[in-house]
Amino acid sequence: MHDIYQFVSGPLAWIAFIVFIGGSMFRLIHIFWLIQKKESFIFSYISLKYAFRSIGNWLIPFGPVNMRNHPVVTTVTFLFHFCLIATPIFLLSHIVLWDESFSIRYWALPDAVADVMTLLVIASCLFFGIRRQKLPEVRFLTSASDYVILTIVAMPFITGFMAYHQWGGYPFFMILHIVSGEIMLMAIPFTRLVHMLFAPFTRAYTGSEFGGVRHVKDW
Repeated sequence: MHDIYQFVSGPLAWIAFIVFIGGSMFRLIHIFWLIQKKESFIFSYISLKYAFRSIGNWLIPFGPVNMRNHPVVTTVTFLFHFCLIATPIFLLSHIVLWDESFSIRYWALPDAVADVMTLLVIASCLFFGIRRQKLPEVRFLTSASDYVILTIVAMPFITGFMAYHQWGGYPFFMILHIVSGEIMLMAIPFTRLVHMLFAPFTRAYTGSEFGGVRHVKDW
């Protein structure tokens, strides 16, 4: 078990980071290449003013009309994304690893707060899964890959929670936690999770078109 832990926390972790960084760079370069090749006119009306205005407004909970029309989904979505990003970054055990490996240390979340945020991510994944089953208009657009992605996102939080609280075999769940986190990291550039990379550019494009061309708000 020790040898497995050393492998997944060492060589496999480096592979995951390389795949994530390399895959992300490839996807971004590829999309800009496609734009330049097929729709280069897009670059002519990209406006930083309208781009940042749009991004700023869509970062405000219940700012856009569509968010106000769907308050439950909006609340869960904002909590989910905030906890999904903040929890692994500010988790004390993760900061200790950064400190040991690269001498990087910073403020950490209290353990109780991290627990609550972890459970919010897990509950949000369940919510999104049930929503895909219950709402006909969402179920129509849902494929098996959507449930796989939800599982990929939820597993690092489920296994991390179980490892921290030592439910069952701690070494097993710790290894599973590391592996599931690495799978999620490597999946980002090659699945719908890539929207975390494309979202700012998509919003910049939409904001520039609506603000600079149509002279209307996009929220």
